[in-house]
Amino acid sequence: MAIVFKAYCDENRIRILKLLSTGEKCACKLLEEVNVTQPTLSHHMKILCDSGIVVGRKEGKWMHYSISAKGAEYAMECLHILTKVNFTCEDKSCCEE
Repeated sequence: MAIVFKAYCDENRIRILKLLSTGEKCACKLLEEVNVTQPTLSHHMKILCDSGIVVGRKEGKWMHYSISAKGAEYAMECLHILTKVNFTCEDKSCCEE
C-alpha cells in the first residue's frame, strides 16, 4: 500500500495523472506539459508504474503511458481499507475501564 500512496504524494505525479486521465500520452507530451527534465520524468514514471497505477508501452524510441484500470481500482481499495471505520470493537473509550 505504501508504494501506491507514494505515487500520489508528489505534485508532479498528480499533474501527470491528471494529464493521463484524458487518455494515453507519449513521454514527449508529458515532458512538455509537466516542464521537468527527462531524467526527472523517468523517475516519476517509474514510481507511478511501480505502483501499478500507470502502465507504459514502448513505441519506437518513446514510451506511451496510460492509467491502469486495475491499478486505479487497487488504489481505491487501499484507501477504502485504510479509512473504513471498524465498529466491531467495544464502544468504550481507551481511557474508560
